[in-house]
Amino acid sequence: MNDDRSLLEALLHDGRFLLSLTGFVLVLSGGFAIFQSLTGYFLPQDVHALGFDAQQLAAANSRIVKFMFHDRVAFGGTLIAIGSAYWFLAEFPLRAGESWAWWTFLVSGICGFGSFLCYLSYGYLDDWHGVATLLLLPVYGVALWRARPQRTAIGAPQPMSVGRAGLGFLALGMVAAGATIMVVGMTSVFVPQDLAFMHMTRGQLHALSPRLVPVIAHDRAGFGGGLFSTGIILAFIARYARVTRSLVQIVLVMGVAGFGAAIGVHPAIGYTDTFHLAPAYLGFLIFLATVARLNHERTRRPPIT
Repeated sequence: MNDDRSLLEALLHDGRFLLSLTGFVLVLSGGFAIFQSLTGYFLPQDVHALGFDAQQLAAANSRIVKFMFHDRVAFGGTLIAIGSAYWFLAEFPLRAGESWAWWTFLVSGICGFGSFLCYLSYGYLDDWHGVATLLLLPVYGVALWRARPQRTAIGAPQPMSVGRAGLGFLALGMVAAGATIMVVGMTSVFVPQDLAFMHMTRGQLHALSPRLVPVIAHDRAGFGGGLFSTGIILAFIARYARVTRSLVQIVLVMGVAGFGAAIGVHPAIGYTDTFHLAPAYLGFLIFLATVARLNHERTRRPPIT
């Protein structure tokens, strides 16, 4: 055997392992966010910032706690969707040398990691979130450098189809929704339906704790950033990815994780305002139709060799 690479060189190789690792970390983080919300307990840094735990806040108003957890469950769903997509991108198109996949990593990564800076507007820095970001960012940066394509051209787009158009429409909707949620999280934080669900005004929330609104804003902006990044990924996939079995499956996984968490948590906590949920329900119906159409387009074409 003439392979004289070091263990580190073998590990880094072309960057795909580290990109897949980033995806797995995001999936685990999303799962943890959902699991932690289901336990009904705040994280230690939340308790430290607020001055009370979830049970004490629930004694004052249980709907506030439910509202906070609903944002975290939705955020967890976006992390699972992004992490799953990252593994797909590394294992399939990037492995095949398709440079558009690398650009998808780059653009979505800038948007995702950049959304962390939203805290500058609402003034609450989640220590765990900050440390996790600082640890993951260099891994992601090294992976991108190692995986960079020899040719910087993004590649030729695929012919447009009904399935691709539906996926592109979903992507644009997610980008718009994510941007809106981030802006709301950095400014007003709540929409009228949120305050109506909690039976509280912003002033009453501030009276419970001056840090309560910033903590909620952090969760809200995080969800918006995750949704925005998911939309970016789907936009690249809609324009450049070949319609294969793995593509249809990963779109299905992403949709089940994202829509399942974002929609499913609302009836679980009793937040069922029709106007508030209408865009999500519409998006879910478009998602189901898009997956079915993409699968139809895949099966009616000759196998890709």
